[in-house]
Amino acid sequence: MDNVSTEQSLPPKTTDLKPGRAVSILGVPLGYGASMAGVDMGPAALRVAGLNERIAELGYKVREAGDLRLERPHNRPDPNDKLKYLKEISAACEQLAVEVHGIMTAGDLPIILGGDHSIAVGSIAGVASYYRERNETLGLIWFDAHADMNLPETTPSGNIHGMPLSALLGYGAPALTNVAGFAPKLDPGFCAHVGARDIDRGERELIRKLGMRFFTMREIDERGMGPCMDEAIAIASKASGGYAVTFDVDALDPGDAPGSGTLVRGGLTYRESHLAMEKIAEAGGMRSLEVVEINTALDVNNKTAELGVELILSALGKTIL
Repeated sequence: MDNVSTEQSLPPKTTDLKPGRAVSILGVPLGYGASMAGVDMGPAALRVAGLNERIAELGYKVREAGDLRLERPHNRPDPNDKLKYLKEISAACEQLAVEVHGIMTAGDLPIILGGDHSIAVGSIAGVASYYRERNETLGLIWFDAHADMNLPETTPSGNIHGMPLSALLGYGAPALTNVAGFAPKLDPGFCAHVGARDIDRGERELIRKLGMRFFTMREIDERGMGPCMDEAIAIASKASGGYAVTFDVDALDPGDAPGSGTLVRGGLTYRESHLAMEKIAEAGGMRSLEVVEINTALDVNNKTAELGVELILSALGKTIL
């Protein structure tokens, strides 16, 4: 048998990357929506882990938008307050919505670095407003151990990082639901939640009322991440404008991501999370990407931030081969 060059016999390598496409990286060092200090340093931790340089290696132009300048609270909230730091969080989200809208208008892909998950009210409002001006709808894939669908009357803590998804769907305090000047931002029929395993009673009632699709850890265990992500992407892709992706690191198993203030055992594994991001990259409908809730005070040798960077790279098209 003649020797055949392996290199010549292989098909040409293809890629879904768009060399030259620009991404804008925006940090939002907001921690008022959470109860533990340290989450405000998440954007810095992701940058220390080489985020910008590693994205550039994939062929993207990287624009560094810096960090949002935030209003500082003058007083601590009452422990019984059901909307702690509402004024400061609402102001930050209004500002963030404007910044993200501007990134979209410039033609860049927004990559938002949190901060706690309350920032999703502003980031997703910015993307939704961009598509609303074009008479298009926005879908959503939300990775989280928690539903993040509490209301002021159902919240057990008063921490707003447990309320952003309900606010985006039009439920809750007007200072949150009306960010960017309209509500709701999303149709629950175009939204998929992945990784839930700790849901409050009031959240269950709202989820059932809206009929929103949740892929709990039990379903992921039974069906596998691949089929669940295929269905989640199909749901989010029903929106005419594409979909936003927001990833709370507490969706991950604490063994892989110890740097979160809201750890829940039994989360997504290292490979499951990468598979999810790889499938999102292959589908091509992602219009914004956000990673939140990395708490540097609780992380071990920046392990969680390193994984956060890896997941961003997978969502942007990095593959094993």
